[in-house]
Amino acid sequence: METFPVIDMEKLNGEERGATMELIEDACENWGFFELVNHGISHDLMDSVEKLTKEHYRKCMEERFREMVASKGLEAAQSEVSDMDWESTFFLRHLPASNMSEIPDLDEDYRKAMKEFVVDLEKLAEQLLDLLCENLGLEKGYLKKSFYGSKGPTFGTKVSNYPPCPKPELIKGLRAHTDAGGLILLFQDDKVSGLQLLKDGEWIDVPPMRHSIVINLGDQLEVITNGKYKSVLHRVNVQPDGNRMSIASFYNPGSDAVIYPAPALVEKETDEKGQVYPKFVFEDYMKLYAGLKFQAKEPRFEAMKAMEFTVKLGPIATA
Repeated sequence: METFPVIDMEKLNGEERGATMELIEDACENWGFFELVNHGISHDLMDSVEKLTKEHYRKCMEERFREMVASKGLEAAQSEVSDMDWESTFFLRHLPASNMSEIPDLDEDYRKAMKEFVVDLEKLAEQLLDLLCENLGLEKGYLKKSFYGSKGPTFGTKVSNYPPCPKPELIKGLRAHTDAGGLILLFQDDKVSGLQLLKDGEWIDVPPMRHSIVINLGDQLEVITNGKYKSVLHRVNVQPDGNRMSIASFYNPGSDAVIYPAPALVEKETDEKGQVYPKFVFEDYMKLYAGLKFQAKEPRFEAMKAMEFTVKLGPIATA
């Protein structure tokens, strides 16, 4: 089994830069996932965010989760549950405008730590997008610019807990899906595992590593790179014991950003297929994704292509 790609970002500053960039390229092309160490985010800050997230779950979320499980009869499941996930979540929005002050039960310490953490994550996301540009032969800043709608990118965080589950063989923590957006930065529990990705038909564990940030690529990067980089199916398995923490931050295009394959990458195609992926407004893709998250991504791309086709042909058809 190939080993899961772990990228030491400190090596980008010395003579191992070339080899490290090759590792990133291989991870983007063949895995859709990689794990970052020495990424520049303070370990003390990460420890603080983890401690406060776990406290917040115990104080504010745990009882609600138990009530939900009881009301849905999940503990008594006798066959595979295919329409529900065993997870407790809440969402924070950072860009274009933060809603952090509106979330009622976050205490001040938690708010402060999360604000500091997401500023660092945003910088890291933009740094990574430029590293991808370098590998792709695109001008610096191209990917960041392609994510800009009229108000810049959207950036938000899904805070999840996956409590112990009495029927882990029947219920998924999170069913298999690809992420709709751009670049996902995940701070995951380093003691309770569960995240897996599909590679060459096999489910592979994403190893829990202390103070690492796991990166995965969303559908929009697949479109912009014209399929050179792919978003990958992943899921979360629950465990019979141990509560798994997951803080996933999504650096996505702005809602009105127009997404399409980078012309420079379409031109590089050696065969005649040219542009394979559609051109669309990100918000339209998200509306479609909302109902089809746990289905294959290819029909979503086809649906966007059909919309694009109709839009283009509209005036001719009615002439």
